[in-house]
Amino acid sequence: MTLFSESIVIQTTHRQKHGKSLGPRGRQNGNRRSGIPVHKIQAAVLRKPGLSLNIEELELDRPRDDEVLVRLVASGICRTDIDVCDEWSASSGPVVLGHEGAGVVEQVGRSVKAVRHGDHVVLSYQSCGRCRACRHERPTACAHFYELNFGFQRLDGSNALQRSGVRGHFFGQSSFATYALVSERNIVKVPRKLPLALLAPLGCGIQTGAGAVMNTLKIRKGASVAIFGTGAVGLAAVMAAHVVGANPIIGVDIVAKRLKLARELGATHAINSRREDVATRIRQITGRGVDYVLEITGDAQMYRLAINVLNPRGTLARIATPDGGEPLSQGRKSISVIQGDAIPQQFIPKLIALWKAGRFPFDRLVKFYRFRDINKAMADVRRGATIKPVLRISKP
Repeated sequence: MTLFSESIVIQTTHRQKHGKSLGPRGRQNGNRRSGIPVHKIQAAVLRKPGLSLNIEELELDRPRDDEVLVRLVASGICRTDIDVCDEWSASSGPVVLGHEGAGVVEQVGRSVKAVRHGDHVVLSYQSCGRCRACRHERPTACAHFYELNFGFQRLDGSNALQRSGVRGHFFGQSSFATYALVSERNIVKVPRKLPLALLAPLGCGIQTGAGAVMNTLKIRKGASVAIFGTGAVGLAAVMAAHVVGANPIIGVDIVAKRLKLARELGATHAINSRREDVATRIRQITGRGVDYVLEITGDAQMYRLAINVLNPRGTLARIATPDGGEPLSQGRKSISVIQGDAIPQQFIPKLIALWKAGRFPFDRLVKFYRFRDINKAMADVRRGATIKPVLRISKP
């Protein structure tokens, strides 16, 4: 079964009625069981806990009026995908993960205005667009954020993969597949001349790290910042801190190769927490503490340490760690970061512009894998061999 020759199956009458081109890869057919148009896709399905996804053929419903069918060219792998694999219960049923997709628009619903057939797009998180937060341009605070991104269904409870007995719509996309259904809310049009596969991780991990610095914390020139965890999210934060002129920028990790890369990407100092006392070293560097800490490791001990090295009136940004409940004194505060408080349609083009100018070299984090090697890519992340894996799913 080849990943580059999957067919789109759709009823002839639907195409004649709506006049939407399916592109050169499309062919006409019908779903004999129900008479409802579907797309045959290939997807990496999680059926049991662990890194054991299998690529299977599934049936995906055609786009609704407000949806877009995207042929996936690539998908980044985020730590969240791995965490879901590890924690998934078989009793919850099979699902398709993936939430850093990039691809080409194949078909649009009749009410979609933002894109058309052939456009290149990057996919990000989902929001409803109707609640108070969305209306005030705060989509990360969407009243339905959890249901839309982690509910494995549309907001009305339906599921476009239901014919195959599998659930999708993870982050409104489920991009570990050859095709995905998305909405205008989580789709970002990008120039066709750019390397589309490389842009995939901008939709979540890179956006989160950079956005935490630029949007959530609004770190200013000369402010001191420590970044606990220099994986993909942390290194994006390092690059963003360098862009805004923070100083010092201190990377903290247990992997020497990551710390070396952090220095190359803008960190002024690097601390290996297995070899050095982090609090002592930070105070040696700054003379006191730091104005900001980004805690990305998810480790409770590192969270407590982050509070300890924070200056009075400083801010701790929790990206992977829940609030530990410790009281903060002297005006210090702890805040939770979701997607870097980014509006994808505004922030992803900003990151692309910085990358084109040579100021945000996120490409140095990326390693490409074949789609069928998805389990290896995930395992490489878990053991620290790869920072940001990107799956090549089809040709642009």
